[in-house]
Amino acid sequence: MQISTRFTIAVHILICVDLYGTDAPATSETLAGSIGAHPVVIRRILGQLRRAGLITVARGREGGAHIARPCGQITLADIFRAVESIGGGTLFSFHENPNPACPVGRNIHGILDGRLAAIQHSMEQTMEQTSLADIIAEARARAGDVPNARG
Repeated sequence: MQISTRFTIAVHILICVDLYGTDAPATSETLAGSIGAHPVVIRRILGQLRRAGLITVARGREGGAHIARPCGQITLADIFRAVESIGGGTLFSFHENPNPACPVGRNIHGILDGRLAAIQHSMEQTMEQTSLADIIAEARARAGDVPNARG
């Protein structure tokens, strides 16, 4: 199992919005150029981030994406939940039709459900410990000559 790229793209988007958003509008086209993804993919993720209250998106000359609250108040878990928690908020998906006539098939949920929920909970708790401000600070240190962030 692998988490989709939506999470890492969302983090990339938010870093770019913070680092470069004051110099030029953070549009799906400009973000796509940094990320190396199609602008439609970027628009879809921007919509998820907007619905989660992490960004605002404005049209027009001063348009583009803007981070909706201080970066220190946004955690990796917030970003993850905004773009990855699909299907009832569970990270792990089950195959649809385990055979109820099979001893394993009829018990697989009882065997794994609690464990998988605990794994996801542990992962999200770890993600709660890192803020977007932490990530942006590291991005700034590695990139060197980026303009001042609005963190």
